[in-house]
Amino acid sequence: MTDLMIILGSPASGKTTLARRLAAEFRVPCVCKDDVKEALFDVLGVTDRAHSKQLSDASFAALLRVARSQLEAGLSCIVEGNWRTEHAAGVLQLLSAVGARGAQVGCRANPLEIVRRFTSRMRHAGHLDAALPRDELQRCSGVAPPFLDLMGPRWVYDSDAPASYGELVRAVKTWRV
Repeated sequence: MTDLMIILGSPASGKTTLARRLAAEFRVPCVCKDDVKEALFDVLGVTDRAHSKQLSDASFAALLRVARSQLEAGLSCIVEGNWRTEHAAGVLQLLSAVGARGAQVGCRANPLEIVRRFTSRMRHAGHLDAALPRDELQRCSGVAPPFLDLMGPRWVYDSDAPASYGELVRAVKTWRV
């Protein structure tokens, strides 16, 4: 049986770092939304937040397409991004079409730590991070991981708690048996 692990959470909650670490731990492919989106920025450019949102939607469609290819080849995989409620139907259709199991990991951290990470990181200019109002960043930093309405386990990963990674790996290993 193949597994699709979905890593989600607010900006700067540790999603990409966790996804890449789990991919190495479990030796599975990992596709991160921002890698796709930044390639789209490089080719298509970005004009404003509305255009960035369109490229984000295209990136999620690409993630699902790549995941489908991996799962159809018999490979479990990890997809990472700031998944939203409207993505659940596409993920559910994918899991059903290929007969894979799904699991979700919601990343979180102390809201002050999320704000610190977000304001100190250097990302592709196409993300328009400077255009994100500070109050919106503070609001989303304190929100619990928005799990998708899917079957399968849901784990919460505290990216600023050192013991959280080991606990998550043990839970995933138990699930994958």
